[in-house]
Amino acid sequence: MRSYSLIAPAKINLYLEIIGDRPDGYHELVMILQSIDLADQIEIHSISDETIRVHCEHPQVPTDKSNLVYRAAELMAKKFPAALAKYGGVDITVDKHIPVAAGLAGGSTNAAAVLVGMDLLWNLGLTQSELEELGATLGSDIPFCIAGGTVIATGRGEQLSPLPSLDHIYIVLAKYRSLEVSTAWAYKTYRQQFGSSYLQDTNDLAARAAAVHSSAMVKAILEQDAAEISQKLHNDLERVVLTAYPQVLQLRELFAHQEGVLGTMMSGSGPSVFAICASQPQAEQVKLRIREAIPDEDLELFVTRTTGKGIQVNVDG
Repeated sequence: MRSYSLIAPAKINLYLEIIGDRPDGYHELVMILQSIDLADQIEIHSISDETIRVHCEHPQVPTDKSNLVYRAAELMAKKFPAALAKYGGVDITVDKHIPVAAGLAGGSTNAAAVLVGMDLLWNLGLTQSELEELGATLGSDIPFCIAGGTVIATGRGEQLSPLPSLDHIYIVLAKYRSLEVSTAWAYKTYRQQFGSSYLQDTNDLAARAAAVHSSAMVKAILEQDAAEISQKLHNDLERVVLTAYPQVLQLRELFAHQEGVLGTMMSGSGPSVFAICASQPQAEQVKLRIREAIPDEDLELFVTRTTGKGIQVNVDG
């Protein structure tokens, strides 16, 4: 039976601004998304019958239809029934390294890997745009996860404009295993508290979203200036998450006072917090100092770096 092994990188938000409400009920967003080399590995095999099987040893990851991995495979089976009949179903194993429910697009990048893997497995020859269009029907982060790199994301996050890739900027990432923040809760709470400041006119929403192209953050990215990027980090959802989750606030404040940290922020709706460091040795030192300050085994700490890659076939797999 044919098989593929794929690398599925996580993402962080360098910028997240909530502009207003969209007619479809989602928020109009302006985000700058960045791939990091902390990644899961997805093994996908063809099987003789027309079923979908998902395996993962991580206790917090479901293997039924609630998993985005399963739903991605199910979508491909429905869209391409002739390929399903010709090649059979799929057996998918997720080797989890990205923290779960962390605001790092772990589920989305796994689903993106399944779309890419099944395209290869079934010889469909889909373009990146076609894969992204399929992914957008499952989740707003999936189109970005397919291509990866550094992008401006607008709309509800599915409209992507690539920026020059940021490579080899070192990051320390922290997340409490047992702590989860509901993305739906974060956006709903933000709307309740700050909805009165939303732009109401649809044309104004589009104009405001376009304005990020000239923002200071984009300029810093174009200049590959890690220190300046670190000063322009912004996440509107911190306004509701940090007040409700003191552990996340504590991590952010602890990072902010560490020597060698250029900037720190919560990623997405949290609860992961990351710190940008000037070098890998400094990142390793910051990780050690955070561990000394918080010896709690529930706290996961990683040193990772930015990458220009999205879903990749694992040539060693």
